Amino acid sequence: MSTHDDAAMAQGGQGLQGGPAQHRGPQRPDYTQQQYPTASSRPTRTAAVWAAVAVGLVVLVLLIVFFVQNQDMVTVRFFGLEGSLALGTTLFIAAVGGGVLVALAGGARILQLRILNHRRQRSITEPGVQP
Repeated sequence: MSTHDDAAMAQGGQGLQGGPAQHRGPQRPDYTQQQYPTASSRPTRTAAVWAAVAVGLVVLVLLIVFFVQNQDMVTVRFFGLEGSLALGTTLFIAAVGGGVLVALAGGARILQLRILNHRRQRSITEPGVQP
């Protein structure tokens, strides 16, 4: 069968021999036209995890450099307690303490918003309840 017969078969017509075009079996998928993701496709979760790990490793390297460069011993006094620590360790503990305070404040705000949202949802489903 020629390419003209293939085209006639695709249009439901007749082949060159005058008879109905013959069908050669089930259609096979065309693997010559593969579709690749475009540049606008969304990043995957794996890509996000990989990026987070890469950023985390950079931060850890910077922390190691900070500790190595700040090994001078300092005296720390806090509520009657006194001790000697390396300067880098002392500053790191202070930074972690500040981060914990920020996380607690953020967690309290998230909890507050969830409670408010729950009350609004309940007032929508139960018309007699005021938020």
